[in-house]
Amino acid sequence: MSTALQAAFYATPTAQTLGAEVIRVDGDRVMLDQTLFYPAGGGQPGDQGHWITSNGSSLRVVDTVKAEAPGEIWHQLEAHDHGLRVGDSITQHLDWARRHRLMRMHTALHLLCSLVPRGVTGGSVGVDKSRLDFDLGDATVDKVQLTEAINRLVEQGIEVTSEWITDAELDANPDLVRTMSVQPPRGAGRIRMLRIAGVDYQPCGGTHVGNTSEIGEVTISKIENKGRRNRRIHLQLND
Repeated sequence: MSTALQAAFYATPTAQTLGAEVIRVDGDRVMLDQTLFYPAGGGQPGDQGHWITSNGSSLRVVDTVKAEAPGEIWHQLEAHDHGLRVGDSITQHLDWARRHRLMRMHTALHLLCSLVPRGVTGGSVGVDKSRLDFDLGDATVDKVQLTEAINRLVEQGIEVTSEWITDAELDANPDLVRTMSVQPPRGAGRIRMLRIAGVDYQPCGGTHVGNTSEIGEVTISKIENKGRRNRRIHLQLND
């Protein structure tokens, strides 16, 4: 039977610690009643960090992934002999430095997407570098011009927010979906939307900063040809 799980990373995206109760155990995979750990999806890697158990032990979380049932999340522990049981209490400690870089990167990719008004055919969010693939057709892009344009949006300090719409609302506005290779998950009844005021508005389940100024200076490091129509645009944080 599916157990509803509170994705606390949406309600409190900057929280770094949170108490929780173990609700399922499957070997070295553990499910909690609420979690700060984002599960891999939409090109963004799963969160890492550690938990402190009620007896003071520290358990390392090496990955976070979605479970089979919608809304459920598995935490992959490094130790097989973690000793956790259903009903145990733990305190989550997110690897915030890593998560915040992923939030900055993911938001920067949305800025890039807003500047290249073509279909997105793929993408990946990384700690050190990220990319988006576009179906450009005969259009051309310049990495110097794109770098300058993105950094202007970063410097403007534009508010970044999220909201939810229904499946029906998204179906009535198909142009909101920019990704050609992956469609937003339907079936739960609602879709999470990311809004960068006046710049970008599209479905996205990832984690993001609250203001574009948090991204910091970025560089478009490379543009690659990936077939006759596709171009891969690489982005990195300058720090």
